[in-house]
Amino acid sequence: MSAYPVDMTVSPEVTAFFDPATNTISYVVKDPASAACAVIDSVMDIDYAAGRIAYAHADEIIAFIRANGLSLEWIIETHVHADHLSAAPYIQQQLGGKIGIGDQITVVQDTFGKVFNEGTEFQRDGSQFDALFADCDTYRIGGMTALAIHTPGHTPACMTHVIGDAAFVGDTLFMPDGGSARADFPGGDAGELYDSIQKVLALPGETRLFMCHDYGPNGRDIAWETTVAEEKSHNIHVGGGKTKEDFVRFRTERDAQLDMPRLIIPSLQVNMKAGKLPEPEDNGTRYMKVPLNGL
Repeated sequence: MSAYPVDMTVSPEVTAFFDPATNTISYVVKDPASAACAVIDSVMDIDYAAGRIAYAHADEIIAFIRANGLSLEWIIETHVHADHLSAAPYIQQQLGGKIGIGDQITVVQDTFGKVFNEGTEFQRDGSQFDALFADCDTYRIGGMTALAIHTPGHTPACMTHVIGDAAFVGDTLFMPDGGSARADFPGGDAGELYDSIQKVLALPGETRLFMCHDYGPNGRDIAWETTVAEEKSHNIHVGGGKTKEDFVRFRTERDAQLDMPRLIIPSLQVNMKAGKLPEPEDNGTRYMKVPLNGL
């Protein structure tokens, strides 16, 4: 890690917020030396069958930030999520801060702009976000330097954010008994995912790793924090020195058996636009598209 401009002796204060409807964990990450903080992977609530959205999960995060007198500087998306909708614009409206994502969002926008027939008015240059991170870009949260590492495979735009002694891995890894995320979405690649996981496992063994999702495999309680050393030794998909060939074979066979996420259609339409909802039509109502046989 000496080549990376991150002081790993700094230990940010991390507060987790679990959303049981989507098994997503959002985080408030605070600089221990100031009131500055970031929000990572927020969730907007949706009742898909009823076509209703709400902000209870985001309001909980907003209330926490206000109650603790924190100053929100960044709202980070580790990737374009396919299983929940981002609340980034809502949080930004309430508290400020910049919305950031990996610069390969443009690849995702190009792919799904075509799937959803978004037309020429949909800009595919990432301009809906305030900041686009290239591999090894840095940004500041108060006095802390944060590092964005490109970790594609699950999606082309996936980034792992290293902030002090903590790393937020998005869907690159799950808890050791959960393994890894799927790699069969458009632009995903199991071989790339394996290589990205190796980047994460090259961090110091004591580095705290924070997951974006957990499903409580085998009936255990929901968990979201582990370490590089634990993943390296015990991750059921890549731990113990499993080879790339074995991982790609397993991941490919496993992905072929998985159903699409329940919220993939609304999630992609919203999240590729930095969490912004579709514009109202002439009757004042917003609509989502459902591409038949299109995903």
